Amino acid sequence: MVLNCNPDGHFLEYKFNREIARRIVLDLQDRGYDAELLVPEETDIPLKERARRVNSHCAALGKENVILVSIHANAAGNGSKWFNATGWSVYTSKGHTKSDNLATCLAEAAIKNLSGRKIRSDWSDGDIDFEESFYLLNRTLCAACLTENGFMTNLSDVSFLQSLSGMEAITMLHVEGICDYLAR
Repeated sequence: MVLNCNPDGHFLEYKFNREIARRIVLDLQDRGYDAELLVPEETDIPLKERARRVNSHCAALGKENVILVSIHANAAGNGSKWFNATGWSVYTSKGHTKSDNLATCLAEAAIKNLSGRKIRSDWSDGDIDFEESFYLLNRTLCAACLTENGFMTNLSDVSFLQSLSGMEAITMLHVEGICDYLAR
């Protein structure tokens, strides 16, 4: 079972992910950055194709000139009931890479923009991000992070994610984190 909505069915992760990504890209473009959506389609695009798209940009522009930030909402359980799990987090591939620097910039911006909300962390390797073998993080050539912007299985998180202030805060943390990374 692939969980793509919350227990009451009113929060669809793919729609949230795409809306936040659109907002981030528009804000970055307004600031003069060359930003684009990896998945402009409303249909699901296989991870293999997503990685191919990223790596195509890396080949054309140089991997040091490309970053990937994959936007998500987290979940606990199987989607049939509400849980208390809450918070924002960022993931990178295993080992120390440029992705860790991008994750740190995103986390610092999350701390600033999500005041009063839980920031989840894994300091076991000396930095804030969680390290996982997620497909896009392992199969792309550039700095790449995946953000979990709250839990769609937590009623309070869902209310925040669906609110205008929540969408603005999540958009802003990504924009500020990306801009900070690019300025370093």
